[in-house]
Amino acid sequence: MPKSLISIHDFSRDEILHILDLAEKFEKNPFQPVLKGKIVACIFFEPSTRTRLSFETAANRLGTRIIGFSDAGNTSVSKGETLKDTIKMVSNYADLIVMRHPLEGSARYASEVSSVPVINAGDGANQHPSQTLLDLYSIRKTQGRLDNLNINMVGDLKYGRTVHSLLQAMSHFNPNFVFTSPEELKMPQEYKSYLNKLSIPYKETKELKDCIKESDILYMTRVQQERFTDAIEYERVKNCYSLNAAMLEGCKENMRILHPLPRVNEIATDVDESRHAYYFEQAGNGVFTRMAIIAYLLGQ
Repeated sequence: MPKSLISIHDFSRDEILHILDLAEKFEKNPFQPVLKGKIVACIFFEPSTRTRLSFETAANRLGTRIIGFSDAGNTSVSKGETLKDTIKMVSNYADLIVMRHPLEGSARYASEVSSVPVINAGDGANQHPSQTLLDLYSIRKTQGRLDNLNINMVGDLKYGRTVHSLLQAMSHFNPNFVFTSPEELKMPQEYKSYLNKLSIPYKETKELKDCIKESDILYMTRVQQERFTDAIEYERVKNCYSLNAAMLEGCKENMRILHPLPRVNEIATDVDESRHAYYFEQAGNGVFTRMAIIAYLLGQ
């Protein structure tokens, strides 16, 4: 079975660091058609802007051709085709598949039936490992290291696949976590048990202002309406946090604010001008990181 990236656990610590080093090289020279003649299929069963466009940009810069779809409604899925048949069909046409799907576990299943590598571009509230690698690249780039950092995760920690993947990836680097969320969106117990097993410290709070001054990375997240089955619950928590520039007074000089985007109300626009804001640069880092992932999985 070809090497795929479905969970951040699919890459060892050394592989993670190798991807980050490769991304750094691609950032210095982003036009490297080392995969000319290869075909990458981007198949998105769920809406996406940044992830899809950055994967397509990464593939283009590596010299590959791109096929795929961004709306499953225009495919044979709308006629009742199973995920298995779709993946088997697409793997006949491409050398690598990038897939986003709303169902947890769908990406792992796709990798098991595919004859080519599969990259999970998000499966429900489960994992988003390419986002995690670009987050790690952004953290290392802004902090100069990955080890011994204070990471404050804020907002939707229950359904947020980016925080779940980042938590597991950072476990290689001796972090100290703060989880800031309302009661309804707390970090699931399985991830806290994972940290307990590794003796990685964390604390939980409902107050955003509590731990900003101690943070090296403030990782903001959107409350995702599409993950809620209860509209009343969503309305109750949708505006639970809003970071503004005044709240950054007294924080560490090196502190950087990350966000997987899109944002809604959780970061005020006056934060954009702060030296601590890094979320737009973070999105740009996605191209170099995804170039590195594609090149690595295709043996370059």
